[in-house]
Amino acid sequence: MSNRNIAIGLSLIMLAALPANAVELKGANGAARGTVTLTPGPKGVLVRIEAKGLPPGWHGVHFHEKADCSDPKFTTAGAHVHAMTPAVHGLMNPAASDAGDLPNIFVGADGSATVELYSTLLTANGDASHPALLDADGGALVIHANADDYNSQPIGGAGDRIACAVLK
Repeated sequence: MSNRNIAIGLSLIMLAALPANAVELKGANGAARGTVTLTPGPKGVLVRIEAKGLPPGWHGVHFHEKADCSDPKFTTAGAHVHAMTPAVHGLMNPAASDAGDLPNIFVGADGSATVELYSTLLTANGDASHPALLDADGGALVIHANADDYNSQPIGGAGDRIACAVLK
């Protein structure tokens, strides 16, 4: 068996191992930075992030309101998903209404991170008390350059958007 056939076989095995709902996480230069898997839960959503090629350290992660990562700065993903307007950011802020808030993730020295996070601040399709992540224009998961301080406005000091995944 040739090396080419072995490589193709391994690629097919790796593709088969990805969950059907996994989507690409891409960097600002369009390069693949891993995958994001979203699983609707009974009272929220479970998100699994498998990232690579990111700067080491802590990074803010948020759900954004539009399934659009076409701009290199990912501004087309819009603001965070929020329960009401005006949105108040911060997992540790008692006045918070920002349903897109998630805990920070840690990227290792090799540029990789694997994490599962569960949010009860929104649901995949929305309900009487939670906004929908997967509404008519979908949503996005965005990783920021800095850690989120969970309190300051408007995005907890998380800084530039460095990776984005379209969620539909």
